[in-house]
Amino acid sequence: MADRLARLDETLGRLEQTPGATAETALDAVTMLTEVYGEALARVMEHIPAAAAESLVADDLVGHLLVLHDVHPEPVERRVARTLDGLRPRLGRQGIEADLVGIEAGTARVGLKGGGCGGTEPAAELVREALLAAAPELAGVELVAPKAPPAFVPVDALLRPPATAADGAA
Repeated sequence: MADRLARLDETLGRLEQTPGATAETALDAVTMLTEVYGEALARVMEHIPAAAAESLVADDLVGHLLVLHDVHPEPVERRVARTLDGLRPRLGRQGIEADLVGIEAGTARVGLKGGGCGGTEPAAELVREALLAAAPELAGVELVAPKAPPAFVPVDALLRPPATAADGAA
């Protein structure tokens, strides 16, 4: 299926670059056909039971079409969280944790931590691609460093006077 979608994208790209009335007519036909299929898909989604909708949204192609036509029953936050849940085992094998920080102004903010010497860059690209595939309406995916835990300061250290050079502190 991925090959077919790539060929479709390539063909439409060539058609968009083709000058003339015939190319414009062909693009108009593709647009109208897409709108008709989108309306049909919306009507189908209105009539199916919730259990059937769950299995449809789990299918990569159907889920993508539901998003494309703005009839996906799950909100973007849930799709992003579900996608991150699906990536956790793969990321975990690399020693990386990913957590959704939030979605603001159409951008998913994801905290990545771990990764050892290799860093998180390969995992970051994997996360970006997966989230944008699951929620193409996102404007982007921003990877943020996890917040450091607050430093622990013993209470007795707060009550002692500061050490000076005369006290032997270096």
